[in-house]
Amino acid sequence: MASELQLQLVASLLRRGRQLDRLSDGLTLLALAIGLAPLLGGSPNPASALLCGLLVMLGLVQKYWAVRVALDGELFARLARQPEQLAARTQQLDQALAGLGLQPATAAGRDWHARSRGALQLLRRQALWLGAQVLLALAAILAMPWFSFAG
Repeated sequence: MASELQLQLVASLLRRGRQLDRLSDGLTLLALAIGLAPLLGGSPNPASALLCGLLVMLGLVQKYWAVRVALDGELFARLARQPEQLAARTQQLDQALAGLGLQPATAAGRDWHARSRGALQLLRRQALWLGAQVLLALAAILAMPWFSFAG
């Protein structure tokens, strides 16, 4: 059985996903603004439109993982407040998740160490999608001078 401190630690780590999500939101909104600039009179550029589209798509995938991380973070924080009721709450949680179709019935009954590893894996996925978004944005910034010479 997981300790109260372990549950709080996982919840605290999962809350860091909000910071990742905010950074991704900024990149996504910036890409959206640049991509929509031709509608406001800017000159259309197919390469810029493709790049902005890719940045927005990466941001949306990151947002999916951010929602999953936030849900797990709230669940871990709630369960950490009442560690003496963890066994009963775990069973209720598994029933609720299965009833909503968010977890297969075969996943019920996992220990909290496995659940912690799974939740942290979601945070890693979120960070990887943000990393892809940042790398694409940096590659575009570094490639801009070369595009001006070619055009």
